[in-house]
Amino acid sequence: MEKELTRETVDPRYTWDLTRIYASDEAWEEAFASVKAQAEAFAKRAGTLSHGREAVLDALAAMMRMDETFFALHAYAMMKNNEDSTNAKYQAMSDRAGTLAGVVAAACSFMEPELLALEEGEIEKMIADPAFAEYDRYLSGVLRMKAHTLTASEEKLMAMASDACNAAATAYEMLSYADMNLGKTRGENGEKVQLTDARLLSLLSSKDRAVRKAAYTNIMNGYNKFGNTIAATYAGQVKADIFNSRAHRFESSRQAAMFPDEIDEKVYDSLIEAVHGGIGTLNEYLSVKKEQLGVPVLHMYDLYAEAENSFEIGMDVEEAFKVFLKAVKPLGEDYVKDASRALPERWIDVYETKNKRSGAYSCGSAYRTTPYVLLNHKNTYDGLSTLCHEMGHAMHSFYSNKNQPFAKADYTIFVAEVASTCNEILLSEYLRKQYAGNKQAQIALIGSLLQHFRTTVFRQTMFAEFEYKAHCMAESGESLTRDSLSAMYYDLNKLYYGGACKVDREVAYEWMRIPHFYNSFYVYKYATSFCAAVTLSRGILNGDKEKLAAYRRFLTLGGSMAPIEELKVAGVDMSTPKPVCDALDYFAELVMQYQNLLSEEG
Repeated sequence: MEKELTRETVDPRYTWDLTRIYASDEAWEEAFASVKAQAEAFAKRAGTLSHGREAVLDALAAMMRMDETFFALHAYAMMKNNEDSTNAKYQAMSDRAGTLAGVVAAACSFMEPELLALEEGEIEKMIADPAFAEYDRYLSGVLRMKAHTLTASEEKLMAMASDACNAAATAYEMLSYADMNLGKTRGENGEKVQLTDARLLSLLSSKDRAVRKAAYTNIMNGYNKFGNTIAATYAGQVKADIFNSRAHRFESSRQAAMFPDEIDEKVYDSLIEAVHGGIGTLNEYLSVKKEQLGVPVLHMYDLYAEAENSFEIGMDVEEAFKVFLKAVKPLGEDYVKDASRALPERWIDVYETKNKRSGAYSCGSAYRTTPYVLLNHKNTYDGLSTLCHEMGHAMHSFYSNKNQPFAKADYTIFVAEVASTCNEILLSEYLRKQYAGNKQAQIALIGSLLQHFRTTVFRQTMFAEFEYKAHCMAESGESLTRDSLSAMYYDLNKLYYGGACKVDREVAYEWMRIPHFYNSFYVYKYATSFCAAVTLSRGILNGDKEKLAAYRRFLTLGGSMAPIEELKVAGVDMSTPKPVCDALDYFAELVMQYQNLLSEEG
């Protein structure tokens, strides 16, 4: 039986070193007190922005200094809490950081209303003034949000309410990561293993169908036992979204989420429309998968399974890291040199431990330190691919923080998944070259890329449909209940998978275990980013030096431009459906290659 690690039993080399942010928890407390004092002092600037150009410039500099310190302390508290979600000390620190976010936001709430109250044309003059160069994107955003900015007192009230509006996400995190015990399930060789979200994927990838079915059924029904609570929690998140959007005079929650990023809602709709057009190819792929697995009916618990194949990748993190560095070699020697620091300098928290946050992420919000990566590494291809993915995020943050001032270093989520997905495709192509004469390897690697297409383009688009429909239901006055949300989610799975799969009833509860739904209108960006990354990676791999230079420049831009414009710099125009359609064409090509290889193998 697989032994569950604890924090104390992991070699420190494979834990992240957060002392680069704060040498101790006491240093964090000093920073917390400093930000709280800065917020109190900053609030007293209310009413001073009309005193002239210098008053505005000084206020902007003070606000950015405060935000920079706050982001660092928030990141530290979050990551310490993620090490062990049951640790009361770090639960409290994380909660206090969340509360402080509301304090900081309230202190700064006068800024936008007062800036907009300045004489006509004053903000435009500041944007053109070199002295305001660090703040031009912030000021442009203020102008853009003019129609949705409230009075100073109203904005202060909204900021004070932010902590309460985030309560649903916090409650869900505590329930799913700390309080919920999903029990044990059947493991390999009939042994019982603890069922966790972090372990689910490896169980669903098992070649033993009984293991897959047991894990799938147990986890879905395990979440459904808390279905009413989770539905109420998610409804609370949606209600908070609606409250914020209506208070700021947006037509919908979706518009409120997309407007600050300067993304037209047509991008969301055209993604769904294009992906619907590719559902036939998806089901063609799944039909091939059914034949490959040798099952009479393909069930939802079979979707992550891999057929018997003599080619396997089983790498510990040291080996995986070496392969990652070789895979990203097309990005340049300097990229490889910079990335090679991550493991020896302990940017990465590698292994799953008891009560650790599941999944994986990268955090680059502590501006003056290195980025950090959380993994729950397994010695599988998926573990290797996840490492490459998160290091893509980390290097994007590394170059953005290095080349941009704090005020413009933070890139939007719309572009965030491009660098990570590009790395995954580079990995896939690197391995395909390494095993060019090995048909079993080609079948495994193309199969993995097809699976990635399914989970990122099709699955995340389906998620995007779910949350859009859920918000529309609530905005029209319909109640969000366990039954209504589960029925809607089940129907979406029928639409996407019903052409080739038996859509098991348990899939109706899957929405309950998707934490991304508490960061509303986020998941569609996985799909758009994947499609952009397909175009960019193919250009890089073709040896086009201009395309490589454009992509490397993109990695340095942070949030210095509108995200659509940043991607144009990289070489792809996401304001049109072309990148999505091109990616779906590539998916169809891969399905054909896959079929041909399997036919050759008999």
